[in-house]
Amino acid sequence: MEAVDEAAGAGPVIRRGVPAGAEDRVAQLYWEAFGRKLGPALGPPDRGRAFLAAHLHRDRAVVALDAGRVVGVAGYHLAGRALTGGDAAAVLAAYGVLRGLPRLALLSLLERRPADGQLLMDGIAVDPDWRGRGVGGRLLTEIARVAAAHDCREIRLDVVDTNPRARRLYERHGFVALSTEHTPYLRRLLGFGAVTTMRRGVGRSPGGRSGDRPECRYR
Repeated sequence: MEAVDEAAGAGPVIRRGVPAGAEDRVAQLYWEAFGRKLGPALGPPDRGRAFLAAHLHRDRAVVALDAGRVVGVAGYHLAGRALTGGDAAAVLAAYGVLRGLPRLALLSLLERRPADGQLLMDGIAVDPDWRGRGVGGRLLTEIARVAAAHDCREIRLDVVDTNPRARRLYERHGFVALSTEHTPYLRRLLGFGAVTTMRRGVGRSPGGRSGDRPECRYR
């Protein structure tokens, strides 16, 4: 795990990677942020949080730590792995075949994959006590550094219509809307009726390769 920002008075420490033993805490934050969307596929909440914690890819996140406690997390998808894992076999093992198959269908509606040259955001979740204090912005800044370090051309994310606060945060950090997919059939089930795809470019990291490389450099 790499320390990134430990300046005195700068608020929480920003680090790359989920600390060992913090899986349950990260799963809790994710469920608080996205439980309405994930609940139909992974609920009830205690079971959903346990599933997320058991299948986290700890190296696919940037976290904010206050006195060693995770108070914010930003996950990303790179090299075929996202922060939140768990394949079809894991879902069926956790929920059983009869209950697992419809859950897989719901999860397929939420699945996104990065295109060549993209780092795909896997969501930002911040402790309620720390919201509005710049934590989300600092996590996004570090995500941009991660993307540059991997020679990605751009960062992509999706934001739902019921989260205008998150969209304003992304816009402040240079993200622009590309397209909006209207999904009124999901509003009753998952709580949102439209998803907007946003992107921002990534500058070349110091000593890195040129920004026109067609694919991210995975490691």
